[in-house]
Amino acid sequence: MKKNQIGKSDLYVSELGLGCMSLGTSESKAKTIIDHALDSGINYLDTADLYDQGQNETIVGKAIRGKRDQIVLATKVGNHLKDDGSWFWDPSKAYIKKQVKDSLSRLQTDYIDLYQLHGGTINDPIDETIEAFEELRQEGLIRYYGISSIRPNVIKEYVKKSNIVNVMMQYSMFDRRPEESMLDFLNENDISVVARGPVAKGMLSDYASEKVQGKGKDGYLEYSYDRLLSMIEQLNTLSNEKAMTELALQYVLYHPAVASAVAGASSVEQLDNNLILKEAPALTQEMYQQLKEITYPIKYDKHR
Repeated sequence: MKKNQIGKSDLYVSELGLGCMSLGTSESKAKTIIDHALDSGINYLDTADLYDQGQNETIVGKAIRGKRDQIVLATKVGNHLKDDGSWFWDPSKAYIKKQVKDSLSRLQTDYIDLYQLHGGTINDPIDETIEAFEELRQEGLIRYYGISSIRPNVIKEYVKKSNIVNVMMQYSMFDRRPEESMLDFLNENDISVVARGPVAKGMLSDYASEKVQGKGKDGYLEYSYDRLLSMIEQLNTLSNEKAMTELALQYVLYHPAVASAVAGASSVEQLDNNLILKEAPALTQEMYQQLKEITYPIKYDKHR
């Protein structure tokens, strides 16, 4: 599978990443999915300390034992878990430096390749947060760091003040907000985008119509239910022999800023559906423009 460089780092990630949040809590099932992903050329695994209250990191750690050198391992921090299972936002230096040790223990590794702030607001102690990540780099506990955010004002602060190598952001044909200003801006600054949600909760998968009736019955972002159905119908007509999943993944990867599209998988079958990307012929510029004409850009109305 094609691999792309993350920013100016020496991390090269598969253009299709495995989002681990959907793995579930069965260790054997998760291991089967992760093994299949690695055998198929995926080397980028993305988890977070929040997923299943830390259990996801534990399951991933067990699944990759003995295979750590094959993997670019990413996790996230910032959601402070409480004993009752609730959480609160905590981007403080003290929490980040404590929590990384818990993540390392659960993941059964000595280092994290890509440590990401799991959100962020303009009112955070951003300088303090950056200081925490920089110290973790110096200590060898993380190799690089980034943020997971869709907020332009927050992203710009980190680009200006820090050494982030990536921004993870929600991006799909149904959520084109990053195209407004962020993709070009990050590309100009040699910072990569990792796209999450590229199939829009399955509404851009090969079961699109069925998923829209469920996930999109009350609309999605600025799209009404009827608009979603109309776009799916047009996309199906345009796709011809291409699968919807293939189109969705190729669309987000078309922009040079995007290094990897991270898609979850709760089964080997679902993973195989995403792996169609491996054999897909390149998306032409003409097809890319047609896809943009069928959908329409959504603008940020907050966090300016």
